[in-house]
Amino acid sequence: MNRTERLTAVLDLLAESGRVEVDEICERLGVSLATARRDLDALAKQQLLTRTRGGAVAHSVAYDLPLRYKNQQRPEEKLAIARAAAALIPRGAVIGLCGGTTTTAIADEVAGRADIMEPSADPGLTVVTNAINIGMLLSPRPQVKTVLTGGVVHARSYEVIGGYAEAVIGSVSLDLAFIGVNGIDPVAGPTCHDEAEASVNAALAARAKRAVIVADSSKIDKRAFATIGTPGLFSTIVTDAGVTDDQRSRLEDAGYEVIVAR
Repeated sequence: MNRTERLTAVLDLLAESGRVEVDEICERLGVSLATARRDLDALAKQQLLTRTRGGAVAHSVAYDLPLRYKNQQRPEEKLAIARAAAALIPRGAVIGLCGGTTTTAIADEVAGRADIMEPSADPGLTVVTNAINIGMLLSPRPQVKTVLTGGVVHARSYEVIGGYAEAVIGSVSLDLAFIGVNGIDPVAGPTCHDEAEASVNAALAARAKRAVIVADSSKIDKRAFATIGTPGLFSTIVTDAGVTDDQRSRLEDAGYEVIVAR
């Protein structure tokens, strides 16, 4: 394991619980105490964590580590959701993807689709995204036309936000848009923690013939700070098998088609 891989592994450990001890790093990564301490000091200088006596803590929940530094929460559920969402995408479609771990998983799924990657004069798929990491993931794929919106890079993620992003989004037409959320409530609708991200996400959804919320079941009946769009903007929710019968019934009563990924 080289130094870059080791630093990423340390941040992965930190992401699991928000705290990591030097002894844990030594045990999990097989490094010396001196190496573990140096790695924590290096990450602290990059302001990716706060050093404590004997270890480190994440800065706070308000400052998420970038996606590449985070363990996916509920990875099996998100993979199932990504596969179910990707199955909705026909070859040749134009889709929108916001930033996030679930939408990144969708991008990864479509990048592996043989029908989309089949050589052709026309794109097998066109993806409009405000997520830099998704753009980087798809740009080497010659059969995927990748459109990155302009905008200001968000300090806490790989997403670009603001008026430039919304202006580009407002000039395109999408078949489907897939939007990740921090909460989905039958009454309040979809929500996320940041109002600027909510505005861009709503713009993507508004340009699509079909706007789809992708959210694991832990997000259901949760509310975050900023509402994404207006009632009726989203027609579909793709979630995992952890959704209860009552939750599904209330979401369907609110007008959503609920697709349960197995």
